[in-house]
Amino acid sequence: MSKITWGIIGCGNVTEKKSGPALSKVPNSKLIAVMRRNAEKAADYARRHNIGKWYADGEQLMNDPEINSVYVATPPASHIDYTLSALKKGLNVYIEKPVTLNAAEAIKIAEAVKQSTGKVSIAHYRRAQPFFLKIKELLDTKVIGDVRTVQIRMWQSRKPALITHLEDNWRINPALSGGGYFHDLSPHQLDLMLYFFGEPEYYNGRGLNQSGANPCDDNVSGLLIFKNGVVVNGSWCFNVTEEESIDRCEIIGSEGSISFPFFNAPHTITLKVGGLEELITFPSLEHVQQPMIEKVVNYFNGEGDNPCSIDDAIVLMKIIDAFTAPPNPPQ
Repeated sequence: MSKITWGIIGCGNVTEKKSGPALSKVPNSKLIAVMRRNAEKAADYARRHNIGKWYADGEQLMNDPEINSVYVATPPASHIDYTLSALKKGLNVYIEKPVTLNAAEAIKIAEAVKQSTGKVSIAHYRRAQPFFLKIKELLDTKVIGDVRTVQIRMWQSRKPALITHLEDNWRINPALSGGGYFHDLSPHQLDLMLYFFGEPEYYNGRGLNQSGANPCDDNVSGLLIFKNGVVVNGSWCFNVTEEESIDRCEIIGSEGSISFPFFNAPHTITLKVGGLEELITFPSLEHVQQPMIEKVVNYFNGEGDNPCSIDDAIVLMKIIDAFTAPPNPPQ
């Protein structure tokens, strides 16, 4: 296998621990350059992580002849431009979630992939974590029978503890993020529903700004019906008190149930079957994206399947668009 040589475009907080170090820890992979528009911060990141090169311009990084793959970790608004440019240069691209501001932009990336020698994979990294793979195994082996209904509840305060709160807080600037905290957190949750249950047949929802604390929807409700008959109901609210915060998914089957958190530790699955309850706990990962990055490196090297394609991401973005679209005017 050849070496995947990475450049990070947007070496911000998410890359410090979750992903950046893993690019040099998985086999046949090395991070050799980083970019940030703030040159001082780019240089500081490179120094602290012992990386040989840094840039303050994304095009300059992508023109580095030693780089064959880029990790786009900027806010979503710039994902499409950096990705299209990288694909034109024949580079492989690993894109942070949400992949774009909306489904229309994701479709443009899919069209560009067809014209490029480069490959694209999306950072829906929970697909590769042992915790969620165990849940998929329980579902696939029908430990709880046939799945009837799924309930997702993500209720947080106006400043969720799950989020790193930066000075600019781009996550609540729709021009940069596509929406608010729903757009930042729900891609992990909704992508897992697609990973677990396959192709959706119907989806719809409604978002609204209840509190007016920022320009974004802070209360979103959505319904998903899959072709296999599984029904998913989701509730996302980002204006409750800390005491009412919850991060929970409940999967109810014909023979039992599985419940778990998407984000919060401890990473424990509660399995109930036949009146008995079992707790299955997994340790926290040092670098949460490392299992996914290993699969992505194998895919880029032609040694494995794409762990999350742009086509997968298009379906997800269509769901997010549907959940947050303005309501139709009354007839």
